[in-house]
Amino acid sequence: MRILITNDDGINAPGLEVLHEIATDLAGPSGEVWTVAPAFEQSGVGHCISYTRPMMIAQMGERRFAAEGSPADCVLAGLHDVMKDARPDLVLSGVNRGNNSAENAVYSGTVGAAMEAALQGVPAVALSQYYGPDNRDLDDTFDAARVHGLATLRTLLDKGVWTKDDYGIFYNINFPPVPASEVKGLRAARQGFRRDMGFGVQPHVAPSGRRFLWVTGAPQQNPTSPGSDADVNLKGYISVTPMRADLTAHDALEELKAIE
Repeated sequence: MRILITNDDGINAPGLEVLHEIATDLAGPSGEVWTVAPAFEQSGVGHCISYTRPMMIAQMGERRFAAEGSPADCVLAGLHDVMKDARPDLVLSGVNRGNNSAENAVYSGTVGAAMEAALQGVPAVALSQYYGPDNRDLDDTFDAARVHGLATLRTLLDKGVWTKDDYGIFYNINFPPVPASEVKGLRAARQGFRRDMGFGVQPHVAPSGRRFLWVTGAPQQNPTSPGSDADVNLKGYISVTPMRADLTAHDALEELKAIE
């Protein structure tokens, strides 16, 4: 198996090293793992692509490249430049430092990379490690992802739903905020929503007198609706969420026919 890996935390992020270990085991002795990752951190850029400016790409080692662009840019670079003569069988993005459950998935560059791969017709999975009081002080904060990542991906490749339609399915996996020994298993889960917990801004004035705004987040331990991704994560389960890039609100289409 030929696997392309990327992330949004940057080429030197420890989560990318974890993903490389997982991907190497998944690819097998005769497989290949290629890395095309952002030269600098790109957290929160979503599905952004840099079509208004060029991006520099540099080879950092064997099958290892850094691109001055977004995670989605890195997927494009991997598919159409670095691996153009033999496209990958699978694209993996992560392992993100922090969860991409619930509304976080909308902003996530990690998820954006998987989305772009799916739009390009390549099976793709985003992987993220949830943090909380039970795992943020571990010697290996990626413990759950490192230990359970390979088995999770093998199960998903074997039993998951994979489509080749225009907006093919890709997957968003979140490992719970607990040590690996306390992970309870896998759960197929819908995307949740943390009410009253959206992003905001906080103003600051620099010593120069210039005014700046810091984007602020919200606590990640509040519960979401039962059975959703963040809900099962906080209960110790790995969430597996099927996604599509199709933004149509299909549930509203029939009622909207009244306007015709």
